Amino acid sequence: MPPKGKGPQGKRITLKVAKNAVRVLFNGRRRLELSKMGITTFPKCLLELADVEEIDLSRNMLRKIPNIIEKFQNLVWLDLHSNQIEELPAEIGTLQNLTFLNLCNNKLTTKGLPEQLTQLRNLRTLNLGLNCLETIPTTLGSLRELVELGLFDNSLTIIPKSVKKLPKIERMNVKRNPLPEFAKEEEPIDTVKRIESLYLVEKKDLCSTCLQMCQGERDELHKLEDMTPGPSDKPNFTSLTTPNSTARDNQEEWRIKEEEDDNPENIPRHSTDHIPGSPAQ
Repeated sequence: MPPKGKGPQGKRITLKVAKNAVRVLFNGRRRLELSKMGITTFPKCLLELADVEEIDLSRNMLRKIPNIIEKFQNLVWLDLHSNQIEELPAEIGTLQNLTFLNLCNNKLTTKGLPEQLTQLRNLRTLNLGLNCLETIPTTLGSLRELVELGLFDNSLTIIPKSVKKLPKIERMNVKRNPLPEFAKEEEPIDTVKRIESLYLVEKKDLCSTCLQMCQGERDELHKLEDMTPGPSDKPNFTSLTTPNSTARDNQEEWRIKEEEDDNPENIPRHSTDHIPGSPAQ
């Protein structure tokens, strides 16, 4: 059990472990791969490897990045996604060679983004998706080299014009934010009520309220007949009733309505289970 008042201790990373985690990539860069190591605090021993060009600390339990990050001046690529980072140090802005910064799936708030973030003039990819951002600073528009920007799954209601008009931006993911332009359009109202079953009853079996309701529905159906579109390529069976939704494509289940038209006593209505005041079965 961890000491009272403290979070999980995580795995201790020694200098030996860190050195063994250095990989040389095909482009000659050295990447320090410490992903999924259960790390809760930034290991100070990494200062002995401050000349690496890439660091992968993703999928750990880091809550903060210390200001000693400024010692890693050779950094070109920094992956910190899927941690618990709530804020970034101002010193992040000193990493002038950084072109890739992944901060996706953390707990960053708008206040947790330092103004110095906009000093990363060579940044080409910035991922801030899956965080707790309600706004993003307009000064992000000064990152003129940005090609990819991830802002998805936050609480953004507006994207600053300065960000929208970044000169080199090619991909900007803002999905699943409450942005007005992505508000779900209201679905068109279907004026035709789809029913699963249709029963024919006589007027005498209905109370006055139900009779009035059914007559109103019948009048609505007659209005819809007048609004029916012109002839199409499909055959028009004028002597048949409109099919139920479950029999729309099955001509054999359609009902002949000629007798109904001749006998006004028969009024179409829904199942009596849904009409108040209907007689018991």
